Amino acid sequence: MRSLTFIVGTGRSGSTVLSEIINAHPDILSLNELLASLLEPDHAFPGQPVTGEEFWRILSEPNAVFDTLIRSGTPLPEFLYIRKPGRYSATTTGIPALSLMVLPHLADDPDQALDDLARDIRPWPARPVAQHYRALFDLLRARFGGRAVIERSGYSLHWIPRLNETFPEARFVHLHRNGPDCAVSMSRHPGYRTISLLRDVLDHAAVPTLADLTEQHVAALPPDLAALLGAQFDPALIRDREMPVTRFGALWSELICEGVAFLDEVPPGRRMTLSYEDVLDDPGHALGRLAHFVGIEPTPAWLGLARSRLDPARRDKTQHLSAEERTALDQACEAGRRALESAGRAER
Repeated sequence: MRSLTFIVGTGRSGSTVLSEIINAHPDILSLNELLASLLEPDHAFPGQPVTGEEFWRILSEPNAVFDTLIRSGTPLPEFLYIRKPGRYSATTTGIPALSLMVLPHLADDPDQALDDLARDIRPWPARPVAQHYRALFDLLRARFGGRAVIERSGYSLHWIPRLNETFPEARFVHLHRNGPDCAVSMSRHPGYRTISLLRDVLDHAAVPTLADLTEQHVAALPPDLAALLGAQFDPALIRDREMPVTRFGALWSELICEGVAFLDEVPPGRRMTLSYEDVLDDPGHALGRLAHFVGIEPTPAWLGLARSRLDPARRDKTQHLSAEERTALDQACEAGRRALESAGRAER
């Protein structure tokens, strides 16, 4: 493997279109939303050696939250598998983690790709999970091509410590966006509305993860929050709930401040920052920086394709807000803005 890079960020920062652009480069294996598919870091990266069978369960076990969103009529636009469904369904079998967003990004027949990977991976011997992942990346490179491996997930900044520990050779790209624009985008997205409410669940129960919830915790929740934890819920709980945009500004700031602190622990030569606004303003320069960082050539054909897929109008999402709302949103984003500014000075 020539290089392994993780593009991390809050999400709603142009990362989905960046995955599409990355996937178009013949020298890149683009792993779209792999981390997001695999539940939580402790689940995806166990500390002890695992067998091939155990590793396969990590990759193929359905994401319960995502299946619930699909069953409840609030699927995320990032869920590629349900656009052209195969043999798996959220209402019957559950959709394997790799099948929902990773394999449809790479393969015309994600079910066949999943079968082939299962055949190869399940007999692997017990070994540290990092070795399994590197072998998985090699399998995917052999099938789909690419020298450089780039994984890109939204809402992924909290993965940095575990990734840095597991892959000491990995590079990190922090993709970020203007805070108020990102917050407005989050406020309209069913995934981030769900994230915000599930964080309320954890706060009410005073536990760190959903896996720590007990029946007693759930019974003590307000009914509207408890309903989100069932096998299916009324989509109005997500779609119609009044949620001020400042709530998402505060979420953006919290994630940015946490992520910048995590990235400070990564050696300077293995990290870079990339703003969505720079990609829109000058894709040749911004994507050229990214390409050289991961070790591939930014060919004119690739850069031309990238320009055709970028929409410069996707900025200034706050025009519909009143002056008071915009001021409050700016204040909610201020801590994150300062953290990015400080990180930018340090990088220079």
